[in-house]
Amino acid sequence: MTEIADRTETPAPADLPTYEHIKLDRKDQVITLTMMRAKRRNSLSEDHMAEILDALNHVATTDARILVIAGDGPVFSSGHDFADMIGRDLHSMRALLQLCTDMMQRMHTIPQIVIAKVHALATAAGCQMVANADLAVAAESAAFAVPGGKGGWFCHTPSVAVARNIGRKHLMELALSGEPIDAKTAEAWGLINYAVPDDQLDAKLDELITKLSDGSRMAKALGKQALYNQIDRPEREAYMYAIEVMASASQTDHAREGMNAFVEKRKPVWPR
Repeated sequence: MTEIADRTETPAPADLPTYEHIKLDRKDQVITLTMMRAKRRNSLSEDHMAEILDALNHVATTDARILVIAGDGPVFSSGHDFADMIGRDLHSMRALLQLCTDMMQRMHTIPQIVIAKVHALATAAGCQMVANADLAVAAESAAFAVPGGKGGWFCHTPSVAVARNIGRKHLMELALSGEPIDAKTAEAWGLINYAVPDDQLDAKLDELITKLSDGSRMAKALGKQALYNQIDRPEREAYMYAIEVMASASQTDHAREGMNAFVEKRKPVWPR
């Protein structure tokens, strides 16, 4: 059975850490991570990515249910900071891209549901961040691109995440042309969940958070991990894995409380 990431005793509430390039805020069961490099279009320098990864590791230790990732300023994120890349040798560049990959994949392994709140343009690794989030909601004025196809350095790593959200022909068009797509197209292609009028972005995010906040936190943490673990497996193998996870999970206090509450027609009281 897959272990729940960071399945440790929930620590007592504590102050959120502070950073140079990002800001963490908490309201009830929701933590918001806001990228604060507006003057650099929230580009992902090494220091910026290291801070995001550290913040994800911290969020994983909390009892929050949801993490929202947002961006300050006129751009959600323009992707990698080329000024931080020029002059790097092969070893250094490989290490930087590995840091980015570690940061992106950490979104999948923390127990919280990760929602990207996209208010504006998300390109390259910024688009990758949206694709890596569990869910995404965007303003209709937002746009999405993996623009390496227009330049001299193809968006290889961003395409890994995007490919797991949209169909192959759409991926080829997006990656090979380098042209941005609008939020409605991104919604139709499956890159985001919802594209809404700009003035309704916060309301749609709140609506989505409300939908996601019911149920056992532990069950959803395990469910999120199991979905990622089975989704790319062959069907027979996926069923074998899911049977074991589901059977094992049935023995938890949370599963038993959920079944008992349903049978007894009462509201469940989830164990801590």
